[in-house]
Amino acid sequence: MEKMTVLPFNGTKEQEAELKAVIENHKNMEGAAIPVLHKAQEIYGYLPLEVQEMIAEGLNVPLAEIYGIVTFYAQFSLYPKGKYQIAVCMGTACYVKGSGDILEKIKEKLGIEVGQCTPDGKYSIDATRCIGACGLAPVLTVNDEVFGRLTVDDVDDILKKYE
Repeated sequence: MEKMTVLPFNGTKEQEAELKAVIENHKNMEGAAIPVLHKAQEIYGYLPLEVQEMIAEGLNVPLAEIYGIVTFYAQFSLYPKGKYQIAVCMGTACYVKGSGDILEKIKEKLGIEVGQCTPDGKYSIDATRCIGACGLAPVLTVNDEVFGRLTVDDVDDILKKYE
């Protein structure tokens, strides 16, 4: 198993107070875990173990249940996202046209794996399912900017744009 590089958790007292208020508002509701997790991810940007523990304790549910939800649903992230969130489409059209090679080149250039964030917090990489831009395959996005009809040779120029 490959070791994930994780930035240290650095939540603020304000974030913790906001999360505790959300937990309190949902405490006695059936199925509260998912809405609380969504709000927690809005507050922190991801769901580190420390946040999952606060939620489990606040809702009086086992940590394993919270972790199970977080790891089951793709919209939840255990790891922080970078200032520049790179998402490489791995849908069929993009994959057939070389998105796997593009993803490998980005990982090599940044020195991180899919799901990780660079130590400086600048970049993160995700492999996504189809983003609906098959006519531009292969495609990647950086935050909300779409890059299409890519080759491995385009990676350096795309990364330079965000230096």
